[in-house]
Amino acid sequence: MSLSVIDRNDVVLRGRLSAPPELRPMPSGDTLLLFKLVVRREQSRPRGAKSDVITCVSYLPALQRYAAAWTADDVVEVEGVLQRRFWRTPTGTAVAYEVNCRRGRKVTRFAQRAPRSA
Repeated sequence: MSLSVIDRNDVVLRGRLSAPPELRPMPSGDTLLLFKLVVRREQSRPRGAKSDVITCVSYLPALQRYAAAWTADDVVEVEGVLQRRFWRTPTGTAVAYEVNCRRGRKVTRFAQRAPRSA
């Protein structure tokens, strides 16, 4: 009996914007939304980086309009797919991984709770 495996590529990230999103015109005439999310890692790791900076992109005009109001240090949540992109450089081929977003929203920061009194 063989099991059928269904591939899945879904990414959900919540993190802090390292800088305001930028819109880049592409040679094709499309516009690319580009931003970087700083996402904290689990606290259980004893050493190493405490966060990752993840590049996020989108070609969707609705998300581009919505993201225009985001600023540095805003907390946002995005949904999309992980993709690998290649391009040529003077020294050879370069590669990068990024999240191609289909949805995004600004998340309200919750105020720290005061300790409960007994």
